[in-house]
Amino acid sequence: MKIGFNNKLTIDRLTKVGLFLTDGKKDVLLPLKYIPKKYEIGDEINVFVYLDHEERPVATTLKPYITVGNFAYLSVNYINKFGAFLNWGLEKDLFVPFKEQARPMEEKKRYLVFAYIDEKTNRIVASSRISRFLNNENLEIEIGEEVDLIVSHITELGINVIINNKHSGLIYKSDVYEELKTGQKIKGFIKTIREDNKIDVVLQKQGFENIASFTEIILSELKANKGFLRLNDNSHPEDIKTVLKMSKKNFKKAIGNLYKERVIEIKEDGIYLL
Repeated sequence: MKIGFNNKLTIDRLTKVGLFLTDGKKDVLLPLKYIPKKYEIGDEINVFVYLDHEERPVATTLKPYITVGNFAYLSVNYINKFGAFLNWGLEKDLFVPFKEQARPMEEKKRYLVFAYIDEKTNRIVASSRISRFLNNENLEIEIGEEVDLIVSHITELGINVIINNKHSGLIYKSDVYEELKTGQKIKGFIKTIREDNKIDVVLQKQGFENIASFTEIILSELKANKGFLRLNDNSHPEDIKTVLKMSKKNFKKAIGNLYKERVIEIKEDGIYLL
């Protein structure tokens, strides 16, 4: 039975306060309000286990917005002299000590945090000092690999992201063709791994396969606009980015392929579907 995680436990017995669940070694209470309508002693049930207001393990069938070892973008319910308390979908709020706040948190604002077990208190706590939970020394990724990303923060250089819950990376602004927000979960691809283990990420796959996907986007847009797009080789990169969510370089490669295959005609006022 793990505190801060989802557990599959066995229903052991019913009492006045709720069901007691067991993993074969330890028992935990599932309060009456979370008891399923239909159950039998001996059934298995999926629950989240955490500590209640009296620091006792308790189970719930509610799904928390974050579990131990993961990141999430959560809002602050209130702040007291000990720290901030976040809404993570459970009755008892998630505690962030002042020392674990990258900058002082404010009520009703949202922050990207990491959840972990505090070794001194054995409590589930969170931290917005997320860089200390990321490690780029021992990389478990390869160039070209598709990865899970969480948007960390936005800078003048680009979008800082968390890769596979383990590493930090960067998407350069020139490679971003859609609006991204802190906490957003997206897919991406590893573009470059530098000598110092800094990682460059892109949102679109590189190479021929990617160009093929761009041609599909252009064809779809043409069909939706009665076979005409007011874009061509001379269009401004920002216009292409706004309409098609791609770079001018990829746009030119894609329409070049479509032109060679005699699918489109390129004129001064735009491109036409043949």
